[in-house]
Amino acid sequence: METKDTLYIGGEWVAPAATGTIEVISPTTEDVIARVPEASEGDVDRAVEAARAALGGPFPRLSPVERAEYLTKVSQAIQARATEFAETITSEMGSPSSWALMGQVLSSTMVFDGWVELARTFPFEELRQGALGPVIVRKEPVGVSAGIIPWNVPLFIVALKLGAALVAGAPMILKPSPETPLDAYLLGEVLDEIGLPKGMVSILPAGREIGEYIVRHPGVDKVGFTGSTAAGRKVGAICGEMLKRCTLELGGKSAAIVLEDADLASAIPLLMPNALMNNGEACVAQTRILAPRARYDEVVDAVSDAVKATTVGDPTDPSVAVGPLVAERQRELARTGRSRRHGQAGSFPAGTGTRSTAGGAAVPV
Repeated sequence: METKDTLYIGGEWVAPAATGTIEVISPTTEDVIARVPEASEGDVDRAVEAARAALGGPFPRLSPVERAEYLTKVSQAIQARATEFAETITSEMGSPSSWALMGQVLSSTMVFDGWVELARTFPFEELRQGALGPVIVRKEPVGVSAGIIPWNVPLFIVALKLGAALVAGAPMILKPSPETPLDAYLLGEVLDEIGLPKGMVSILPAGREIGEYIVRHPGVDKVGFTGSTAAGRKVGAICGEMLKRCTLELGGKSAAIVLEDADLASAIPLLMPNALMNNGEACVAQTRILAPRARYDEVVDAVSDAVKATTVGDPTDPSVAVGPLVAERQRELARTGRSRRHGQAGSFPAGTGTRSTAGGAAVPV
C-alpha cells in the first residue's frame, strides 16, 4: 500500500497541520491501496498565505506568453509520464485503461497546450476610445483562486482551471476529491520538476468540509467548482454572500435523437462509446436517446444488443470497455435509480432514468 506523509503547499512538500488521513479504496478490488494526509483548515491558511505572497511576487508580472511557457513544460512533463498518470487514475477511480491514456491524460495536456495558444492571442491589454480620450484597458490577475476538482476526470478538470489561472497570473489552491488524490501527487511532482515559482500552486486533498472552508476563506478571491448541482448551489450562495467571483460547471444530460429513417445498425454502435465512456462517469456521457414512438422497440433492442456486446471487467485489462463505478455508493445509487448527480464529480451515470417527450420516448442507456 502506498503511503504519503506530506502535502504540496506553496510549492513545497510539507508536513500536514493535522493528523487526519484519507484512505484511497480501489473500485476494482475494494482494497485500500493508498493513504494520504487529509488537509485541514491550518493547511488551507498556510496555502492562502503562500498564494497571497506569490501574488505580489515576480510570476504575475511576467508577460502572458512567459507565464504560458510554464504550461508548456507542465504538458511535456505529463506526457513523459503519461502511462504512470493513466495507471494511477485507473487504480484510484476505475477508469478503463483502454480509455484512460487518451481520455484522462492526453486530453489534459491538450487543454494545457490550448491555454498556451490562447496566451499568445488573448487581448490582455487593449487601447480603447474613452469619453475623454484614449484609455488602456488591462486585464490583471483576479487574486488568489481556488479549484475544487471532481473525481471522474481529475487531471482534465485541473487542466481547465489551473491552465487559466497560471496564464492569468493568479495563484491557485487545488482541492482534489478524496477519491482521487494520487494523480494530484504526481501533478505536484511535475510542478516541482519544472520549477514553477513558489506559492503559485497548492494541492490539498480533502472532503467537502475543507472545500467549504476554502470557498469561505477571505483570502480566496475566485472559486472554480466542478461538481453536483446541489453543491454548486451552495458554492454560488456563499460566493454571492461574500461578493466573491465564482465559476460553476454543474449539471447536464446529453441526449441523442434518433429520427424515423435512421439506420440503427450503424447509428446505435456509434452512440455506445459516448454512453459508456469512463464507465458512464462523464458529464458528456450519452445518457438518453430520444426515439420515435413508432420505432421505440427497435431502438431498445438495438441498444440492449450493443450493451450486451460491451466487455465489462477489470479496468486494467486493455480489452475491457467498462470497469467498476468509483465507489460502492455510486453503484447503489445507479442500481436503485435514485442518482441525480455523481457526488462531486459533476457527471450523470448511465442507466439512471428516462424522460418522455411529446414526439417520442426516451430510452435509458
